[in-house]
Amino acid sequence: MDIGLISVRYARALFKSAADAKIEDAVYAEMQQLAKSYADVPQLRSTIDNPMLPKAQKEALLLTAVGSEPTGLTKTFIGFVLKENRENVMQFIANSYVTLYRQEKNIIRGRLTTAARVSPDTEQKMRQMVESKTNGTVEFETEVNPDIIGGFVLEYDTYRMDASVKSKLNSILNTLKK
Repeated sequence: MDIGLISVRYARALFKSAADAKIEDAVYAEMQQLAKSYADVPQLRSTIDNPMLPKAQKEALLLTAVGSEPTGLTKTFIGFVLKENRENVMQFIANSYVTLYRQEKNIIRGRLTTAARVSPDTEQKMRQMVESKTNGTVEFETEVNPDIIGGFVLEYDTYRMDASVKSKLNSILNTLKK
């Protein structure tokens, strides 16, 4: 069976259980943290996939990767995944849950990149602008990148607005080359 199909099925089951228990937001935060742990610590995947590592140690590692105090549902779910010998798809399950949650809650990811740190008011105005255009909630990340020199780059969904000084200078340079 396909890893993508398996992970989506497990994620759907987890989401339904979390929604029934009215803790889907907490489980969402835990699955985000688990996915981040897999991304930040590449050795986690190979360690969890190691057949020589006892299930109890795998469970302890996964629960640590989830965060400080996992919900009972997450603890039970991780135990179930290990019992079914599906730990090799745990990273994909976490990512599938995050995607499913965002679809169900109409959450759009957005990113604002600026040359210098912006005020919380400016960040909030940008978030509200994106929310008004998408009719959804926006999970907003801000990033400081001095390489863009000035201005900003706003990305959300499939939209990208590049109002950076660097892109304007590159545009002028390309025009002069012609």
